[in-house]
Amino acid sequence: MNKDFISSVSIFENLNDTVLEEISSLVSVRDYPKGSMIILEEEFGDIVFIIKKGTVKITRVNDEGKEVILAMLGEMEVFGEMAIIDGESRSANALAQENCELLAISSEDFIKLLKNHFSVSLGLMAELAKRLRKSDQHIEALSLSDAEHRIGVSILNLAEEIGVIRKGKVTIENLPFQQDIANMSGTSRETVSRILKIFEDRQLILKEGHKVLIPDYLFFKKSFG
Repeated sequence: MNKDFISSVSIFENLNDTVLEEISSLVSVRDYPKGSMIILEEEFGDIVFIIKKGTVKITRVNDEGKEVILAMLGEMEVFGEMAIIDGESRSANALAQENCELLAISSEDFIKLLKNHFSVSLGLMAELAKRLRKSDQHIEALSLSDAEHRIGVSILNLAEEIGVIRKGKVTIENLPFQQDIANMSGTSRETVSRILKIFEDRQLILKEGHKVLIPDYLFFKKSFG
C-alpha cells in the first residue's frame, strides 16, 4: 500500500519497484490529530515526513510574537528535510491543520537514499528550487504589492499546495481560516474578508462554506502570479 503511494511522491517517482519496496520498509506511519504539533522550531531534527493524508501548516513566530504562515502543505508533500541536510535545528514549526497521516523516515535512512540514488537527490533539489522560487515571489508580493495582490498570491499558493486542478479549474476543499490567510499575506482578518468578497463579486472565486473554486485558474495565476 505504501509503495504505491511513495511512487507518486515527486522525489521518488523515477525509482524502480525494488527501491520503492526498500523505501516502504524504511517508513513508519504516524497519525497526528488536528491542531497537534509535528515539528517545533529550534528543536533537533531527525525525521523527514511525507504527508499521506491531511494538511500541514508551516509557521514561524516573528519578533512581535505573531504567527507567520510560510506554507500550507498537502498530500504527497515532503517536509522536515532541511534540518537533516544541514544538521541545524528545525527552522519552522509544523502543525496538523486537520487530522493527518504521515510517513516518517529517519535522518540516517534518508541520507542513505540521497547518497545511493541520484534521482532522489535531483528530485529533492528540484523541489527545494521550486520552494525557493515561490518564496522569492511571496517576499516580492509582501514588500511591493497592495493587500489585494498579497491575498491573491496567498490564494494562488494555496491552490498550488492543497488544491486540485482539473480542466483549468481549481478546487480547494478546505480553505484555511481567514486569520490564517491574513497571517500568510501580512494583512488583517477583516481585510481578508473584504478582499475575498471582492474576488467573489468579480467571479475570480466561488465560495461554499470552506470550499473554494477558482473557475479560471490560468487567469487567476496571470493576475496574481
